[in-house]
Amino acid sequence: MDSAKLEMFDGGEGTVHGEMNIPQPPNNSQIGLPDFNTLNEPIKDTILRDLKAVGVKFAHVLFPKEKKTLLKEWDLWGPLLLCTFMAMFLQGSATTTNPHDGGPEFSQVFVIVWIGSVVVTLNSKLLGGNISFFQSVCVLGYCLLPTAIALMTCRIILLTRQSTLLFFLRLVVSMIGFMWATYASMIFFGR
Repeated sequence: MDSAKLEMFDGGEGTVHGEMNIPQPPNNSQIGLPDFNTLNEPIKDTILRDLKAVGVKFAHVLFPKEKKTLLKEWDLWGPLLLCTFMAMFLQGSATTTNPHDGGPEFSQVFVIVWIGSVVVTLNSKLLGGNISFFQSVCVLGYCLLPTAIALMTCRIILLTRQSTLLFFLRLVVSMIGFMWATYASMIFFGR
């Protein structure tokens, strides 16, 4: 163990002398520091590592099991990607003559998703939940994946000539996406 001299002046009344022992971590490891240094890492490696982590979390949502991975290692990249994807798919068509065709604007979708996440998170916290705000926003954001898949499927169905059968098919796809997202979020929040 290293020791260092501690000298302190207390306003001219004298000097306090003593020794302070600074314990060294065992086996030359540094406690509290990450195992690797990302400051010298190439940008490509950082982006690939983050995309892999997002993909793993998407897989956890697609096949929900009771794992706490989304809660332990939270991030907001997946929710941001899903929110952006959904906002782009819901954006009104540029080929219509009426600029106010009823389709939502990008900012409307973005704000609705994020304010909805905030409301659910605050509700969870007020009911005594023991997870942090950002953990909850992360889980809710990643659980938008089934809804985004349902949205993409419905947009593909809309490319064909519409009928009552296709309307009900879109309704069923939307309900499956909603129920899947609800089930996945319940699994991650621990029911």
